[in-house]
Amino acid sequence: MLNFFIICACGFLAAAVDAIAGGGGLISLPALLMVGVPPHLALGTNKFAASLASLNSSITFARSGKVHFSLVRWQIPFTLIGAFLGAWTVLRVSSAFLSKAVLVLILLVGIYTMVHKSLGMKNNFKGLDACNILIGCLFALALGFYDGFFGPGTGSFLIFSFIALFGFDFVVASANSKVLNFTSNFASLLIFAWNGKILLSYGIPMALFMILGSYFGTKLAIKRGPELVKPIFITMSLLVAAKLIYQYL
Repeated sequence: MLNFFIICACGFLAAAVDAIAGGGGLISLPALLMVGVPPHLALGTNKFAASLASLNSSITFARSGKVHFSLVRWQIPFTLIGAFLGAWTVLRVSSAFLSKAVLVLILLVGIYTMVHKSLGMKNNFKGLDACNILIGCLFALALGFYDGFFGPGTGSFLIFSFIALFGFDFVVASANSKVLNFTSNFASLLIFAWNGKILLSYGIPMALFMILGSYFGTKLAIKRGPELVKPIFITMSLLVAAKLIYQYL
């Protein structure tokens, strides 16, 4: 009973944080490992629960009108292709060499966002053209590949790319990123499911609480706006970097 309480409580908190600014895996995955789930099953089970939560968060953001479908509809297939390629590649190549590069990048993202006070606080989106759609699709392909191949910090990179490339505020950037994050999660989930790496006895209750958490976090982000999302985004970016430093050391 204690194990179920731990994974459900941590799942709710992880999904709420992830819906706002990404980084929920820092909470949900260690919770599964804490209750004794083997690492390979913990990864698959976490992906199962997180995929359902990110789907719910995507739907809630979409219903609020925060998802910019004119852009993300182009990016979704590229994200899916990238995630499949990344997951296929990681089965054949070690992902260890990525850890140093990702550590530097995510630290820079967190520090840059913290220093630039006005970044992402207002929606400065100027519209779409062939050039920025192409750039957006290339980033979707690259980040989809990264999520399938390695993963940590994908949400942070997605949010930052929507702000830096298109001028969206944090709420719209977070909404767009959840749609793409669900896409790449779903691709990875199919591979975990195919290989029997999902523990449904923990995955189903955790998923239910993560769906509740994602709904709560999404509604909070929509209501409170960039003033809430930005500090949580910075915090989660730096925590992901700290986790990678710990793993490296």
